[in-house]
Amino acid sequence: MEFHMQVSLIIVLFVFGPTTIFSSSSVSSNGLSEIPFKLLDFAQKPQVFDWMVGIRRKIHENPELGYEEFETSKLVRAELDKMGIDYKYPIAVTGVVGFIGTRKPPFVAIRADMDALAMQEMVEWEHKSKVPGKMHACGHDAHVAMLLGAAKILKEHEKDLQGTVVLLFQPAEEGGAGAKKMIDGGALENVNAIFGLHVANHVPIAEVASRPGPFFAGSGFFEATISGKGGHAAIPQHAIDPILAASNVIVSLQNLVSREADPLDSQVVTVGKFQGGDAFNVIPDSVRIGGTFRAFTREGLMQLKQRIKEVIMGQASVQRCSATVNFLEDEKPLSPPTINHKDLHEHFRNVSGDMLGIHRVKDHQPLMGSEDFAYYQEAIPGYFFLLGMADDKLGPLHTPHSPHFQINEDALPFGAALHASLAIRYLLELQQEVPLSAQEYHDEL
Repeated sequence: MEFHMQVSLIIVLFVFGPTTIFSSSSVSSNGLSEIPFKLLDFAQKPQVFDWMVGIRRKIHENPELGYEEFETSKLVRAELDKMGIDYKYPIAVTGVVGFIGTRKPPFVAIRADMDALAMQEMVEWEHKSKVPGKMHACGHDAHVAMLLGAAKILKEHEKDLQGTVVLLFQPAEEGGAGAKKMIDGGALENVNAIFGLHVANHVPIAEVASRPGPFFAGSGFFEATISGKGGHAAIPQHAIDPILAASNVIVSLQNLVSREADPLDSQVVTVGKFQGGDAFNVIPDSVRIGGTFRAFTREGLMQLKQRIKEVIMGQASVQRCSATVNFLEDEKPLSPPTINHKDLHEHFRNVSGDMLGIHRVKDHQPLMGSEDFAYYQEAIPGYFFLLGMADDKLGPLHTPHSPHFQINEDALPFGAALHASLAIRYLLELQQEVPLSAQEYHDEL
């Protein structure tokens, strides 16, 4: 064991320079702190940067929706083949899981989502979406490019890895629970921890932002049909008005947040769809409403789900109507809250601070958006952060899910290097804490 440590140290010294990268007595040595900066330098090399940009643009031109990412997956596998990286495919229909390192413990995962959105791109540029009605408007094309960039960095230093890095290329983040299907397919087998990122239009370039604990809310969706009895608007006494019932439902649903939830526990119930009637003077037979609900705990989500159904059914009954409620769990499964592991938060701050400067590692308030990375965090310790790409020289960037959304490609090297650095440092530090002989794993890779 002592000989192994000495040989590893010599190898790391050769790759990363004359400064000691790690020692058996401390995981906070100057050598460890230099790894992120040197990996960023590698990622910013013109040939590496241009390669990542090219991949991102190819994916952007050919967006694919959830569980339809066949060409994107094919591109990922082709690049992994070129780098000599082993992988499993298919997982969760189009997902790919790659492996770099010893193929032995410890294991750490880094993840990118691959799917696009069903919307028409409004940005006029050379690499605009070639598929009508589909667009990468949430940055997943950049996420894939950065994870492939991290793969290139890690493969370059594979002999120095003290364990195994697992690369997760995931389908269907946008409401399809792709992460859950990846887990069901064995993507987290043996994995000790996982890291993920999302580009952020409001965070400055070369900065990152996150927080320990709840970061993104969990979310669910609902639809309801409220049925009454149609009739002429001039003689409402002969009808049973579902529009009035639906209106009372919407008002009552807001009381779930204002009067039933703890004011210090943020929750949201929003009705975004109201469909009923086609004429000015006709009371329709039925009305359809739909919306979303969000909370920062699974318990809060389940409470909202129960009460939404009770309120809709009860208020419809008060107005002599009937109602059916559908939570769309087959199409849009309930997404748990994204809760960052507190120990991994310290790891993230240390690694990011060493790369960017601690003044560029910002605390971020919780967000009511949802992210299916949370499924991984329910299974193992996980950490999710925002990667800045705002730049005054480019002007304001549009928010994700906008048809005018754009990527600042200067952010790609930062994301790739952070992925790689978080993984390398995690393996090195975990090896110091838990000897290889004390770790259990299933040799099915």
